[in-house]
Amino acid sequence: MDPAAGFAFLDPGPLRDGDLEVVLTRRSPADSANGRVPSYWFTLRAAGEDVGMINFRIGGSFELEQYDGHFAYTVYPQWRGHRYARRACGLLLPLARAHGMQTLWITCHPDNLASRRTCEGLGAVLVEIITRPIADCGRIELEGDRERCRYRIDLREVNPCTKCRGE
Repeated sequence: MDPAAGFAFLDPGPLRDGDLEVVLTRRSPADSANGRVPSYWFTLRAAGEDVGMINFRIGGSFELEQYDGHFAYTVYPQWRGHRYARRACGLLLPLARAHGMQTLWITCHPDNLASRRTCEGLGAVLVEIITRPIADCGRIELEGDRERCRYRIDLREVNPCTKCRGE
């Protein structure tokens, strides 16, 4: 059965946290031939400028939960240090709940301390650091991309109103 069957994108509504606005820019339907789940793409804006982006993938697959994660984000270098990634992820937790998700996975490189702090600030728990089997590395451009920290967020336990703000 196709996991995207019956899937419908939702209107996330306005997403703001102080000076940060998370703006929906596009929706990508599932592409089962390429192993892609439906996803939302957002631009992060602050002070009237684009400061980063976040991709939120809906659903589950082995690849997503082990290596790719439900959230993929970047904050442009000159805008780092404002907790924009953590705040944006926190703003998206209600959308994940609206899609019936109970668990989210975020992955990052073990040496990406900023991303690890983002995960921990959200209340995510480090489950393990994994190494992708060498047989799966055909799509990996750099050998250093094999290791991943796997963080789990249990949406039944995390309160986005307090965790994303560090309260």
